[in-house]
Amino acid sequence: MSAVTERALLLAHPETPGEAVWSIAVEAQLTDGVHLACHYALHGDMARVRIPGPGAGRRSDGLWKHTCFEAFVAAQDARGYYEFNFSPAFDWAAYRFEDYRTGMSAATLVQAPGLQVRRTARQLDLTATVHLAGLASLRDARALQVALAAVIEEDDGRLSYWALQHGPGRPDFHDPDSFGFELRHT
Repeated sequence: MSAVTERALLLAHPETPGEAVWSIAVEAQLTDGVHLACHYALHGDMARVRIPGPGAGRRSDGLWKHTCFEAFVAAQDARGYYEFNFSPAFDWAAYRFEDYRTGMSAATLVQAPGLQVRRTARQLDLTATVHLAGLASLRDARALQVALAAVIEEDDGRLSYWALQHGPGRPDFHDPDSFGFELRHT
């Protein structure tokens, strides 16, 4: 079993810094070429972070409107990409885009992402494992370009946007320049 791992801290968008979150550490790992594990460790005043109520653990749209962790994944040198949303309420979403913000459709997964969540007074950990077996363009790529991000809702309803890097203007997790991790199949 071989694995490739990338680690970093997410940066708050300068226009939406928020106050309750101190840092978000992320890690992406590709194992056996068919499992993408994304780990998010949010450190902050969890009493001030709004967590969605218990979900059904199934596909759900609009997760990004509340506290949600996201992964954007593209096959190297290929058009299009996938967006995966993971709620700490255990709901998830998966979309396929033909190009930058165009041609969106629901992505068909052979298995729902596996989600694990742990919360303390000062930390929220979420690990999501996406099974790439049914996504041939990702499974068969030589390398994957990955962007990890988070939307955090505070107790007053304000949203902050966190990413590996931000371009100018409004927060845009779809920006191809934000795909800062490269995971190679070994």
